[in-house]
Amino acid sequence: MAFFGCDPGILNNLMFSKILIANRGEIACRIAATARRLGIRTVAVYSDADAHAAHVEACDEAWSIGPAPARESYLNIDRLLAVARESGAQAIHPGYGFLSENAEFACSCAAAGLIFVGPPAAAIEAMGSKSAAKRCMTQAGIALVPGYHGDKQGADFLLQEAERIGWPVLIKATAGGGGKGIRVVRQPGEFEAQLIACQREARSSFGDDRVLLERYLVRARHVEIQIFCDQHGGALWLSERDCSVQRRHQKIIEEAPAPDLTDDLRDALGQAAVAAARAVNYVGAGTVEFLVACDEGGRAEYFYFMEMNTRLQVEHPVTELITGLDLVEWQLRIAAGEPLPFAQSELRIQGHAIEARLCAENPAQGFLPATGRVLRLVWPEGVRIDSGVRVGDHITAHYDSMIAKLIVHGRDRSDALQKLTHALNTVRIAGPATNLEFLRRLVRDTAFQEADLDTHLIERRHAELWGNSTVKDHAEDPTAYIALAALAVLALDTTVCDDPWALRDGWRLGASLERLVDFGSISGSGLRHSARVLYPGTSPGTNPGTNPGANPERTLGLTIEVDDQSWDVQGFAFDSIAPRPSGVAPDLKAFTLRVWLGMRAFAFDAVFDHDTVHLASTNSDRPWELQLGWHANQDQEVTAAAEPGSLIAPMPGKVVALSVQVGQRVSIGDPLLVMEAMKMEHAICAPMAGIVEALPYAAGDSVEQGVALLRIRAVDPKIDVKERE
Repeated sequence: MAFFGCDPGILNNLMFSKILIANRGEIACRIAATARRLGIRTVAVYSDADAHAAHVEACDEAWSIGPAPARESYLNIDRLLAVARESGAQAIHPGYGFLSENAEFACSCAAAGLIFVGPPAAAIEAMGSKSAAKRCMTQAGIALVPGYHGDKQGADFLLQEAERIGWPVLIKATAGGGGKGIRVVRQPGEFEAQLIACQREARSSFGDDRVLLERYLVRARHVEIQIFCDQHGGALWLSERDCSVQRRHQKIIEEAPAPDLTDDLRDALGQAAVAAARAVNYVGAGTVEFLVACDEGGRAEYFYFMEMNTRLQVEHPVTELITGLDLVEWQLRIAAGEPLPFAQSELRIQGHAIEARLCAENPAQGFLPATGRVLRLVWPEGVRIDSGVRVGDHITAHYDSMIAKLIVHGRDRSDALQKLTHALNTVRIAGPATNLEFLRRLVRDTAFQEADLDTHLIERRHAELWGNSTVKDHAEDPTAYIALAALAVLALDTTVCDDPWALRDGWRLGASLERLVDFGSISGSGLRHSARVLYPGTSPGTNPGTNPGANPERTLGLTIEVDDQSWDVQGFAFDSIAPRPSGVAPDLKAFTLRVWLGMRAFAFDAVFDHDTVHLASTNSDRPWELQLGWHANQDQEVTAAAEPGSLIAPMPGKVVALSVQVGQRVSIGDPLLVMEAMKMEHAICAPMAGIVEALPYAAGDSVEQGVALLRIRAVDPKIDVKERE
């Protein structure tokens, strides 16, 4: 990377020797890496949930700031300032999220004699409210999406404004960002409920429930400009990024430069971004975001100002890779009063960069965030990985679900895509559900490959993106699932043990045994299957010719039945084939295994987590990644299932709103309650028509994953409709 040209060894004489990083996770690790290279000592802060997190070890010292909830730790301004004073830090870098766009925090830092590594409080204030920012942009002559950006917030008035703008309309929180506090309303009857939900999420995330309205553009791209301004009047823009590929109004893949923009449109976007920054006397790193309207063929035509993020962006690495610049260093030097190092005409762009966000979430369930311990984690070589998660860490419901960013750089977009595809195929992760399989399908999708981009790409390509899910794979190649089912049983039954009475190998004297195994994809369709495993009445033998000293290959004679198909397992081996898989938590059992089905052999890495086995194929660039566990076992008591009609919490979180009461009739799809987890709201809707019989939790209650949120007694939908009429 190219830097300002100053010797890092004399940097401390120019500004500060120690900074506090008021953030966590991968951005805290990222800032710490640049500071270490520049010879600046770093102070980490951590909540109770992050006491052993990667960013704590990445910094020179670490201070506890409170309980796990962000409002009691990472959003606690008084505690952060106290740690800065006690640790001797001279500046605070806010990262992104949390307090990075909080004008009060910037003012408090200045009052405490600390350098805030970010823009002036006045600029944050001007751009922090989307409504105020849009009024400012109107004065600067920058085009806006038609909408309402005023102060009147009455529900009836906002509905009238929505009718004036035209459906569909977008409701957006005026504060904050990150895809939170956004709702699309397609018809008047949905407006009130969506407004209430948007206001509630905005209040929870940003402490401000004010909203604005915009026309929802059916075909548009999300293009943003990275800008930098110094304290001496200098300003420039560092190319653009395309962030159109989104789910839940949150970015999932970003790339730079934006493909298929004309030079004229690109220059107009850059000049508008700099004009926006100058309009608020901006200083430091910022991102000006635009909606670029497209014609029916997807060709970009003209743009509207959307918002300005007064901080570093999550996707800043793609800009770093095409410019060769360290944007965190730029932030630190500008905060210290240094001027920008070159003029706009001297900027050089090289190649193409793409970033994919690996998140703990389940795409098949509406990208619902997931939690759990990371049991295995292996990154590809030769790829930039920005992550604050390590093997053995727990993904909790308190913070964002992102595990890592994989960033590649190529000669052009085609080269970068090839590298990203290979990188995603090489990742190995087990534990919580992730979007890894979905990312693999997405980058291979024809529309994405051809840069046919817009903010609805995932919805527009739904059939293609989910058409290659594990359901289709199973239908086309049932032997893979059968092998996995067999392997699950074998792996559980052959746990290394010296006590013959503790073995679970299925052997019975003169009798046979059958077991049922429940299995399904971690991040595929969400559907699960049951395999029936039939054991023979004799004990397993040893294949002749096994190498001395190695674990013996076992002759099995098992029969596996899945979805009315039956297969015989001829052989099984582990440990003698390959060493323990890499990247596995040291307290877990893990093996490389091989199973023979007819004329086919399947090899897998397996990680054991109690009665769950996480498997990844070692035979393919597109590995199978499934989670398997006991559904029923004739040797053990079957765990009692939830009562019929119970709706189970899909994740740990908090109940923030109830839409029904006991005794109320509901129809399929009716909203029942709203949960909050990982800084996002998730609506729980009725899966059937019925009557609400139990509501064990009230608004404000915290719930664990797997508990029954409520219970519905099913009724015939036809009867239900007739009675309502």
